Amino acid sequence: MKFIDTIKNIWKIEELKNRILVTLGLLLVYRFGAQVVLPGVDAAELANLGTQTQDGLLGLLNAFTGGAFANASVFALGIMPYISASIVVQLMGIAIPYLQKLQKEGESGRKKINQITRWLTIAITLVQGPGYIYNLFATLPGEAFVLPNQTVFVVSSVIILTTGCIFAMWLGEKITDKGIGNGISLLIMVGIIATLPQSFVQNFISRTSGEGGDIIMVLIELVIWFVIILASVLLVMAVRQIPVQYARRTAGGGYEKNVFGSRQYIPLKLNASGVMPIIFAQAIMFVPAAVAGLSDSETSQGVAAAFSDIFGFWYNVLFALLIIVFTYFYTAITVPTNKMADDLKRSGGFIPGIRPGSETSEYLDKIMSQITLPGSIFLALIAIFPAIAVKLLNVQQGWALFFGGTSLLIMVGVAIDTMQQVNSYLLNRHYDGLMKSGKNRKAVA
Repeated sequence: MKFIDTIKNIWKIEELKNRILVTLGLLLVYRFGAQVVLPGVDAAELANLGTQTQDGLLGLLNAFTGGAFANASVFALGIMPYISASIVVQLMGIAIPYLQKLQKEGESGRKKINQITRWLTIAITLVQGPGYIYNLFATLPGEAFVLPNQTVFVVSSVIILTTGCIFAMWLGEKITDKGIGNGISLLIMVGIIATLPQSFVQNFISRTSGEGGDIIMVLIELVIWFVIILASVLLVMAVRQIPVQYARRTAGGGYEKNVFGSRQYIPLKLNASGVMPIIFAQAIMFVPAAVAGLSDSETSQGVAAAFSDIFGFWYNVLFALLIIVFTYFYTAITVPTNKMADDLKRSGGFIPGIRPGSETSEYLDKIMSQITLPGSIFLALIAIFPAIAVKLLNVQQGWALFFGGTSLLIMVGVAIDTMQQVNSYLLNRHYDGLMKSGKNRKAVA
């Protein structure tokens, strides 16, 4: 079988094998840490916390942390403070000249931005940590806390939660540097996958328990689930090919066209930003409920309730709008059309009918805007499909999180990115790739 041969080929490439083993080892460390309960908390008394995180916004956060939130784990905050810090730094990069300057300095500037992001992560964790601890006090019975001094417990737990977040961030960076890449995204994906079997079993039991269990509905749900997965894959993989020709000056002063052949293309992805708009938008969606919860007024409590219901109407409207906005934003900062136009001009390339240089850049910008709009809307529709599944199909809420939504899109997006990383190693060593399109893909200088 070709799949078995591909696995054997992966194992023949020493560097790729070592990177995969490093990645699996670090992910195993992360999952182990998610089971380590904070010192001073009786693990046998966590039933109330598990109930609190079965659904709603806290249920989604618990899924992102792979159950660490419900376990009162040292990794209870997961990697979300780092995601929040990344959002803030990237947004500030639009308005703050110093950050704009760093973005243009290449690798040295990127290292400084990463350092700023790390410090901001610590600051955010020091704010979120006490909030998590006081939620434990409000949720768990008094006998769950075995340390007699409450102040000592709060201070030590905040330090541990901060350290846990920093350690998780370090694991993600090591996976990116020493593993197969996408470290932070892989940590989130592994946490989500860890909750998938339990969610499916709970939904299966709820559907089949009692008289005349509805096993047919379970099969229908699985079919819909696979269709949504396929739609997500198509969204992540879809590209628009822009034709490119190459020319060079001849001895007579004219141009010789098609120097590199006639089938050259610039592949512009329908969803060039990947899963990052989903992650960014989801991180922002924790803010309205948290801010509204600070006030005891009736209006604030109503806002907090509306934005704590991840299957509610207003939550999903705002979530969809944020995804569309972040898709445009992240595409703008990750697709350097100016650089693409300059590279084409230097290599003698041009888009037929478009002048090289600024006009090419403007044309690429126009194309990106045209394809990003339907891509962002499609992304938003898949993201809010869990709410549709709950309201129309009566799917159990924990299982509904995997009917599109943040969970499924992150799983599909990160899985495809990881496969592409492995694919590139195989193709560079002249092996058949994991993906059929891999060996047919053409790069443009």
